[in-house]
Amino acid sequence: MDFTYDEEQQALREAVRGLVGKAYSDFENRRRTAAEDPGFSEKVWTQLAEMGVLGLPFDEQYGGVGAGAIEVGIVAQELGRVVAPEPFLTSVVLAGGLVAAAGSEEQKTELLGALSSGESLLAFAHAEPGSRWQPTAASVRASESGGSWTLDGVKEPVVQGARADVLVVSAVLPDGGTGLFVVDDLSGVAREGYATHEGGRAARVTFDGTAATPLGAGGDAAGIIGRVLDIARITACNEAIGLMEVALEQTSAYLKSRKQFGVTLNTFQALNFRAADMYVSLELARSLAVWATMVLDAESGEEAALAASRASLAVSRAGRHIGQEAIQLHGGIGMTAEYSIGTYTSRLTALDHLLGDGDHHLRLLAAGVGGYDEVDPLP
Repeated sequence: MDFTYDEEQQALREAVRGLVGKAYSDFENRRRTAAEDPGFSEKVWTQLAEMGVLGLPFDEQYGGVGAGAIEVGIVAQELGRVVAPEPFLTSVVLAGGLVAAAGSEEQKTELLGALSSGESLLAFAHAEPGSRWQPTAASVRASESGGSWTLDGVKEPVVQGARADVLVVSAVLPDGGTGLFVVDDLSGVAREGYATHEGGRAARVTFDGTAATPLGAGGDAAGIIGRVLDIARITACNEAIGLMEVALEQTSAYLKSRKQFGVTLNTFQALNFRAADMYVSLELARSLAVWATMVLDAESGEEAALAASRASLAVSRAGRHIGQEAIQLHGGIGMTAEYSIGTYTSRLTALDHLLGDGDHHLRLLAAGVGGYDEVDPLP
């Protein structure tokens, strides 16, 4: 199995690294950007659109590029390396992915075109208080009267819900299924935005008889939601790989430069062992993340869901290990808000809880153990 990038993929990585690397080469610039609403740089978002990044996964007829999961993963890794606050994962991969999977031709042309050009920001309003990582809605309900639909209930947290121009909303249908709806008139929607611990933005969104349009043909969309959530999970794994790469690089550099008792910290064998363990965790997680990304390009349905859970479990464990060790090996400075390593760890934690943490995926994998075939012994 070939894990190396071809020339076009390598060029994409260098282009994205050059753009976001220049924007956030100074970590203080990233900190200032995240501190001010909307929590990301509108300029960088526009530049990503001009580069074609925001339309990367969408067909060319809708203003996209028509790239595959590998290319999307490359972008996610590069955004992770600088902890870029732009909502590529939630707006493009998740909300945009739902429109691409379930929308009508008219909706895909309008919504994906505006998203790809940077003119409109989409957000997926799915999580609800008391619910965790399911492809179904629970409390937000959709009602139909005379051919028109309305929504009632609360969604929280909705990543970039206060800034979004259009919401893609999951809701319980009258027949009990989970439907997808588009809300593009947000004038009467109550949106309470707030900062999240890693510097992002989320919102509590309240619908009260809010007019909505079914996404695509309507009907139960739980299967589509589950599929796109798996794609987003694997993309999140790629972002986490970028985060962990830099966390390890910064920790190794610190051990080589920080002195104690007259010698650098890498003189102490025990600290070298701990850094080596971080490297092993990173490489194991990277292998599973890359494999899961390749599965997305080749498989669908159950295989992709299984790959997403396997990769998410490995990345969750590696992220916790590398983040905690990075802070501890930095000593006192690692605990300060001014130093970047804490933000990397915080973002790893946020990704872990956004779409399902390690324990969640471990339970999913354990539930399917009885259905696995026996492995033939090696000759």
